[in-house]
Amino acid sequence: MKLGLNFKWAAVASLAALSTVLAACGSSDKVDTGAQRVKHVFVITLENKDYNDSFVNSTQNPYLQKTLPGMGALLTQYYGTGHASLTNYIAMISGQPVTPSSAADCTTYTDFVQTGTSAEGLPVGDGCVYPAAVKTLPDQLKTSGLTWRGYMEDMGNDPTRESATCGHPTIGTTDQTNHQLAPSAAVPKGDQYAARHNPFVYFHSIIDSPDCKTNVVALDKLEGDLAKVDSTPNFVFITPNVCNDGHDGDGTGAAGKGCINGQPGGLKTADEFLKVWVPKILASEAYKKDGLLIINFDEGGATAGQTVTVDSSGKQHIVVSYNSAEACCNQQGGPNVKYPLTLTFPVSATMQYDLSFPAAGGGRTGAVLISPFIKPGTVSNTAYNHYSLLKSIEQIFKIKEYLGYANQSGLAAFGDDIFTN
Repeated sequence: MKLGLNFKWAAVASLAALSTVLAACGSSDKVDTGAQRVKHVFVITLENKDYNDSFVNSTQNPYLQKTLPGMGALLTQYYGTGHASLTNYIAMISGQPVTPSSAADCTTYTDFVQTGTSAEGLPVGDGCVYPAAVKTLPDQLKTSGLTWRGYMEDMGNDPTRESATCGHPTIGTTDQTNHQLAPSAAVPKGDQYAARHNPFVYFHSIIDSPDCKTNVVALDKLEGDLAKVDSTPNFVFITPNVCNDGHDGDGTGAAGKGCINGQPGGLKTADEFLKVWVPKILASEAYKKDGLLIINFDEGGATAGQTVTVDSSGKQHIVVSYNSAEACCNQQGGPNVKYPLTLTFPVSATMQYDLSFPAAGGGRTGAVLISPFIKPGTVSNTAYNHYSLLKSIEQIFKIKEYLGYANQSGLAAFGDDIFTN
């Protein structure tokens, strides 16, 4: 009897221990895999270069073309979503498609006037600064208890032109940041900030909030923020000035072919910018712990042709025709423009651009992604675009709602073709 009693209590104890183990297993959090291991995303957006220029033919940018893809993944089929620049930046943080004003880079900074809502739930209308009801990735991050910051190089260098925080024109005025300022006694560093490359200032949900002055700051704030994991935002968006992003200059150093500050510009100067900032990001504790660095371009630079004519009044017309078939992923044009699209916008009293867009899309640009979770030398031939980027970031941060065309049926998000480690 004594032996049986001991056996009984031993069995009870064993069952209790097993129950404790099973309960512990059942209560443990699901282990993140793939992209959802990432907790800090860094985006650097460069300007106006086709895939073949950046990753095949150019001799100006060995760091971007050879070194960085060898450290992570080269996305050979990454596409912009529009022309001109601004449409792409807006797409990256909101999923909103092209409007006539954004296709002309919003040379006048106007409110978006909404006249309806499309069957897809997109705002119908035209203008530049979307009403507060149109949400963005920063709005989603804030709701999820996550942090974000945009770092804009040169913003505030000329405080008479734009603020050093949340720098944008006054509603209804001409955007003076479309003109670069050379270094001078009044502005020693010059000012090559362009509001059209700062997506955050095109949404009332951001510019009407105190968050804009706190979170849309000059690039020189980034290094301090990288010093600690706790001070590094979950989402970091970096915009170089229009020389360092490759927009201005051709990189040759030839007279009259460079940037307003004397740098050669083009891919050569963009490469030098990356050589400075990429190592700082990769050395940060936030990146080393769970980071993802994305280097992309806003749009491809290829055009079917550019001519200059002068009309009877003496006004110069710069006529630019963009290539067709420069989109992927079944991209839709959206409810606010009809293709083929022709637009004109003035540069000055004596000059204007005449633009022709045969179809939706921003050209094949390629992109590079680097992360502890990506095997060096990975190559992905999956088709992605800026809407894919937004959807991917939303998935990384476990946001359930996809904004705008990030919610397009069948749109791919970054997956196991990239996160190979």
